[in-house]
Amino acid sequence: MWQANYIKAKIEDLGFTCVIQIIETRGDQIQNIGFSKMEGKGFFTKEIEEALLEKKIDIAVHSHKDLETSQPSGLCIAAVTERAAPEDVILILKSSVDENAVFDFKQHAVVGTSSARRKAQLNFHRPDAKLEDLRGNVPTRIQKLRDGKYDAIILAKAGLDRLEIDLSEFHVHVCEPEKFVPAPAQGALGLQCRTEDESTIQLLSNLNHIETSDCVFIERSVLAQLNGGCQLPLGVYAQKHFNEYVVHVSYAKSSFDETVYYSLRNESQTDAIHHVLKLLKEE
Repeated sequence: MWQANYIKAKIEDLGFTCVIQIIETRGDQIQNIGFSKMEGKGFFTKEIEEALLEKKIDIAVHSHKDLETSQPSGLCIAAVTERAAPEDVILILKSSVDENAVFDFKQHAVVGTSSARRKAQLNFHRPDAKLEDLRGNVPTRIQKLRDGKYDAIILAKAGLDRLEIDLSEFHVHVCEPEKFVPAPAQGALGLQCRTEDESTIQLLSNLNHIETSDCVFIERSVLAQLNGGCQLPLGVYAQKHFNEYVVHVSYAKSSFDETVYYSLRNESQTDAIHHVLKLLKEE
């Protein structure tokens, strides 16, 4: 809802009227099982995309990392917003803190996350941790930590920042994105509409952030070439420094296989994508 209201305000600033329509997805409805046990793809997008195609709505606002790498026929991503904080954050009960340990939580801590990527990287850095699935929106996940169901949980910093949640009751560890690599497109919003709707595409072009869009293109191209979805333990984070792209990658074949890390510099998007894929396909 924060994301929808944020884009609504941006559109109204351009002189247009905008009404929010709330659509529940399968990912919203099914909260009692982890992603790895859910069949199919598009857990947080399918119902919204169907509403677009049926012309019940004109624009869909997505966390870009939730989107499939190939767009359904008739739909396109018309804009990518400027990326918010890309980092993952580990929230830790103060009774479970060990600042001498990696990521600041105690030995054999119970850590909540349903992300295959986060699980793989945690297994690499902290194999002693006991990983448990964690579902729900951000406040729900935090309440589960508060209730003592976990010693620590992992969330995207962008969501915490957007909701302006008071985290003073917890120990907060912000992961460096070069060492704990975010999901492709983490922190960015993808604005989706119909390919035939030229006036909406033109409107949304005003909200496109070129540097973020260019970096997200690299990240999601790698994901697409590996036929990956949200269940692939892949982190890709690209930044543009002057005339070069710096790309950080984490990859594992499964949550339980060893994670490999790479950091690369290339002068073009094409070279960056090719270089990353060459390394990963050798694994």
